[in-house]
Amino acid sequence: MTNLAYLDYLEGFLTDARKAKFLKVLATRTNHFTVAIEDVFQLHNTSAVMRSCEVFGIQQLNVVEEKFGKSIDKEIAMGAQKWVDVNRFESISACIENLKSKGYQIIATTPHENDCLLDDFDISKPSALFFGTERDGLSEEVMQQADGFLKIPMVGFTESLNISVSAAIIIQNLMSRLHKSNIHWQLSEAEILEKRLDWARHSIKDIKRIEARYFQERH
Repeated sequence: MTNLAYLDYLEGFLTDARKAKFLKVLATRTNHFTVAIEDVFQLHNTSAVMRSCEVFGIQQLNVVEEKFGKSIDKEIAMGAQKWVDVNRFESISACIENLKSKGYQIIATTPHENDCLLDDFDISKPSALFFGTERDGLSEEVMQQADGFLKIPMVGFTESLNISVSAAIIIQNLMSRLHKSNIHWQLSEAEILEKRLDWARHSIKDIKRIEARYFQERH
Protein backbone atom coordinates (compact mmCIF):
# COMPACT_ATOMS: atom_id res chain seq x y z
CA MET A 1 0.00 0.00 0.00
CA THR A 2 1.30 3.45 -0.94
CA ASN A 3 2.33 5.72 1.92
CA LEU A 4 0.09 8.72 1.21
CA ALA A 5 1.91 11.02 3.61
CA TYR A 6 5.21 10.21 1.94
CA LEU A 7 3.67 10.70 -1.52
CA ASP A 8 2.33 14.09 -0.46
CA TYR A 9 5.77 15.02 0.89
CA LEU A 10 7.57 14.08 -2.34
CA GLU A 11 5.00 15.75 -4.58
CA GLY A 12 5.68 18.93 -2.63
CA PHE A 13 8.99 19.07 -4.52
CA LEU A 14 7.20 18.95 -7.89
CA THR A 15 5.58 21.76 -9.82
CA ASP A 16 1.81 21.78 -10.28
CA ALA A 17 2.39 21.29 -14.01
CA ARG A 18 4.49 18.20 -13.36
CA LYS A 19 1.87 16.67 -11.06
CA ALA A 20 -0.88 17.42 -13.58
CA LYS A 21 1.18 15.77 -16.33
CA PHE A 22 1.55 12.64 -14.21
CA LEU A 23 -2.20 12.38 -13.74
CA LYS A 24 -2.88 12.97 -17.43
CA VAL A 25 -0.43 10.28 -18.51
CA LEU A 26 -1.56 7.80 -15.86
CA ALA A 27 -5.15 8.15 -17.08
CA THR A 28 -4.01 6.57 -20.37
CA ARG A 29 -1.80 3.81 -18.92
CA THR A 30 -2.83 0.18 -18.85
CA ASN A 31 -1.86 -3.23 -17.54
CA HIS A 32 -4.55 -4.85 -19.71
CA PHE A 33 -1.83 -5.52 -22.27
CA THR A 34 1.81 -6.19 -21.52
CA VAL A 35 4.78 -6.80 -23.81
CA ALA A 36 7.46 -9.49 -23.52
CA ILE A 37 10.64 -9.62 -25.57
CA GLU A 38 12.77 -12.73 -25.76
CA ASP A 39 16.59 -12.60 -25.97
CA VAL A 40 16.77 -9.63 -28.31
CA PHE A 41 20.33 -9.53 -29.64
CA GLN A 42 20.49 -5.87 -30.68
CA LEU A 43 20.19 -3.74 -27.56
CA HIS A 44 18.77 -0.72 -29.36
CA ASN A 45 15.71 -2.79 -30.32
CA THR A 46 14.92 -3.51 -26.67
CA SER A 47 15.17 0.19 -25.96
CA ALA A 48 12.99 1.06 -28.94
CA VAL A 49 10.28 -1.39 -27.84
CA MET A 50 10.37 0.16 -24.37
CA ARG A 51 9.90 3.58 -25.95
CA SER A 52 6.86 2.33 -27.89
CA CYS A 53 5.36 0.93 -24.69
CA GLU A 54 5.82 4.29 -23.00
CA VAL A 55 4.50 6.37 -25.90
CA PHE A 56 1.36 4.28 -26.42
CA GLY A 57 0.56 3.61 -22.77
CA ILE A 58 1.66 0.08 -21.85
CA GLN A 59 3.07 0.15 -18.33
CA GLN A 60 4.79 -3.24 -18.07
CA LEU A 61 7.63 -4.52 -20.25
CA ASN A 62 8.98 -8.03 -19.64
CA VAL A 63 12.50 -8.82 -20.79
CA VAL A 64 13.88 -12.36 -20.99
CA GLU A 65 17.68 -12.35 -20.80
CA GLU A 66 18.83 -15.95 -21.08
CA LYS A 67 21.56 -15.26 -23.64
CA PHE A 68 22.43 -11.61 -24.07
CA GLY A 69 23.14 -8.39 -22.16
CA LYS A 70 21.20 -6.89 -19.29
CA SER A 71 21.32 -3.15 -19.93
CA ILE A 72 19.08 -0.65 -21.66
CA ASP A 73 20.34 1.82 -24.26
CA LYS A 74 19.30 5.00 -22.48
CA GLU A 75 19.95 7.21 -25.51
CA ILE A 76 17.42 5.34 -27.64
CA ALA A 77 14.96 4.75 -24.80
CA MET A 78 15.07 8.55 -24.33
CA GLY A 79 14.06 8.43 -20.68
CA ALA A 80 11.34 5.82 -21.15
CA GLN A 81 13.03 3.62 -18.54
CA LYS A 82 11.84 6.11 -15.89
CA TRP A 83 8.19 5.65 -16.78
CA VAL A 84 7.84 2.00 -17.83
CA ASP A 85 8.20 -0.91 -15.40
CA VAL A 86 10.78 -3.39 -16.69
CA ASN A 87 10.42 -6.92 -15.32
CA ARG A 88 13.51 -9.04 -16.00
CA PHE A 89 13.53 -12.84 -16.27
CA GLU A 90 16.42 -15.26 -16.69
CA SER A 91 14.32 -17.84 -18.53
CA ILE A 92 11.33 -17.86 -20.83
CA SER A 93 9.57 -20.43 -18.64
CA ALA A 94 9.80 -18.11 -15.62
CA CYS A 95 8.42 -15.22 -17.67
CA ILE A 96 5.49 -17.23 -19.04
CA GLU A 97 4.67 -18.69 -15.62
CA ASN A 98 4.68 -15.21 -14.06
CA LEU A 99 2.44 -13.72 -16.73
CA LYS A 100 -0.03 -16.60 -16.67
CA SER A 101 -0.26 -16.31 -12.87
CA LYS A 102 -1.35 -12.70 -13.38
CA GLY A 103 -4.15 -13.77 -15.72
CA TYR A 104 -2.58 -12.96 -19.08
CA GLN A 105 -3.05 -15.08 -22.17
CA ILE A 106 0.21 -15.63 -24.05
CA ILE A 107 0.11 -14.23 -27.59
CA ALA A 108 2.99 -15.01 -29.96
CA THR A 109 3.58 -12.45 -32.68
CA THR A 110 4.66 -14.32 -35.82
CA PRO A 111 4.48 -13.89 -39.61
CA HIS A 112 2.95 -17.35 -40.11
CA GLU A 113 0.20 -17.67 -42.67
CA ASN A 114 -2.67 -18.93 -40.52
CA ASP A 115 -2.22 -16.55 -37.60
CA CYS A 116 -4.87 -14.03 -36.51
CA LEU A 117 -4.56 -10.74 -38.37
CA LEU A 118 -3.96 -7.66 -36.24
CA ASP A 119 -7.33 -6.00 -36.92
CA ASP A 120 -9.16 -9.23 -36.07
CA PHE A 121 -7.47 -9.77 -32.72
CA ASP A 122 -9.85 -9.97 -29.73
CA ILE A 123 -8.75 -7.16 -27.37
CA SER A 124 -11.14 -8.08 -24.55
CA LYS A 125 -8.78 -10.50 -22.77
CA PRO A 126 -5.68 -9.37 -20.84
CA SER A 127 -2.83 -10.37 -23.16
CA ALA A 128 0.94 -10.64 -23.03
CA LEU A 129 2.37 -9.93 -26.48
CA PHE A 130 5.60 -11.84 -27.14
CA PHE A 131 8.21 -10.64 -29.62
CA GLY A 132 11.23 -12.74 -30.59
CA THR A 133 14.81 -12.28 -31.69
CA GLU A 134 15.75 -10.50 -34.89
CA ARG A 135 17.44 -13.60 -36.25
CA ASP A 136 15.35 -16.55 -35.09
CA GLY A 137 11.95 -15.21 -34.05
CA LEU A 138 10.27 -16.67 -30.97
CA SER A 139 11.56 -19.82 -29.31
CA GLU A 140 9.79 -23.14 -29.64
CA GLU A 141 8.85 -22.93 -25.96
CA VAL A 142 6.87 -19.73 -26.52
CA MET A 143 5.22 -21.17 -29.61
CA GLN A 144 4.12 -24.27 -27.69
CA GLN A 145 2.90 -22.34 -24.65
CA ALA A 146 1.08 -19.66 -26.65
CA ASP A 147 -2.68 -19.31 -26.29
CA GLY A 148 -2.90 -17.48 -29.60
CA PHE A 149 -0.91 -16.12 -32.54
CA LEU A 150 -0.95 -12.65 -34.07
CA LYS A 151 0.50 -11.20 -37.25
CA ILE A 152 0.68 -7.89 -39.08
CA PRO A 153 -0.89 -8.04 -42.56
CA MET A 154 1.79 -7.45 -45.21
CA VAL A 155 1.45 -7.32 -48.99
CA GLY A 156 5.04 -6.95 -50.17
CA PHE A 157 7.85 -9.42 -50.85
CA THR A 158 9.42 -9.02 -47.40
CA GLU A 159 8.17 -11.61 -44.93
CA SER A 160 9.00 -9.90 -41.64
CA LEU A 161 9.67 -6.55 -40.00
CA ASN A 162 12.28 -5.46 -37.50
CA ILE A 163 11.10 -6.26 -33.96
CA SER A 164 10.94 -2.61 -32.92
CA VAL A 165 8.82 -1.72 -35.96
CA SER A 166 6.52 -4.71 -35.43
CA ALA A 167 6.06 -3.86 -31.76
CA ALA A 168 5.25 -0.22 -32.52
CA ILE A 169 2.63 -1.16 -35.14
CA ILE A 170 0.94 -3.77 -32.95
CA ILE A 171 0.99 -1.73 -29.75
CA GLN A 172 -0.41 1.37 -31.46
CA ASN A 173 -3.19 -0.59 -33.14
CA LEU A 174 -4.29 -2.48 -30.04
CA MET A 175 -4.07 0.53 -27.72
CA SER A 176 -6.05 2.69 -30.13
CA ARG A 177 -8.80 0.06 -30.26
CA LEU A 178 -8.69 -0.39 -26.49
CA HIS A 179 -9.21 3.33 -25.87
CA LYS A 180 -12.33 3.26 -28.07
CA SER A 181 -13.78 0.18 -26.36
CA ASN A 182 -15.99 -0.31 -23.31
CA ILE A 183 -13.37 -2.54 -21.68
CA HIS A 184 -12.16 -1.47 -18.25
CA TRP A 185 -8.49 -1.13 -19.17
CA GLN A 186 -7.34 1.72 -16.92
CA LEU A 187 -5.01 1.36 -13.94
CA SER A 188 -6.65 0.91 -10.55
CA GLU A 189 -6.53 3.71 -7.99
CA ALA A 190 -3.91 1.76 -6.03
CA GLU A 191 -1.78 1.30 -9.16
CA ILE A 192 -2.03 5.01 -9.94
CA LEU A 193 -0.89 5.97 -6.43
CA GLU A 194 2.01 3.54 -6.70
CA LYS A 195 3.12 5.06 -10.01
CA ARG A 196 2.75 8.62 -8.71
CA LEU A 197 5.15 7.76 -5.90
CA ASP A 198 7.53 5.97 -8.22
CA TRP A 199 7.54 8.78 -10.78
CA ALA A 200 7.97 11.44 -8.10
CA ARG A 201 11.07 9.62 -6.88
CA HIS A 202 12.45 9.49 -10.43
CA SER A 203 11.81 13.22 -10.85
CA ILE A 204 13.61 14.53 -7.77
CA LYS A 205 17.33 15.13 -7.76
CA ASP A 206 19.20 13.89 -4.69
CA ILE A 207 16.23 11.67 -3.83
CA LYS A 208 18.25 9.52 -1.42
CA ARG A 209 19.12 12.50 0.77
CA ILE A 210 15.52 13.74 0.74
CA GLU A 211 14.18 10.28 1.60
CA ALA A 212 16.68 9.90 4.44
CA ARG A 213 15.66 13.25 5.88
CA TYR A 214 11.95 12.41 5.65
CA PHE A 215 12.25 9.09 7.49
CA GLN A 216 14.71 10.46 10.02
CA GLU A 217 12.28 13.21 11.00
CA ARG A 218 9.56 10.62 11.58
CA HIS A 219 11.54 8.27 13.81
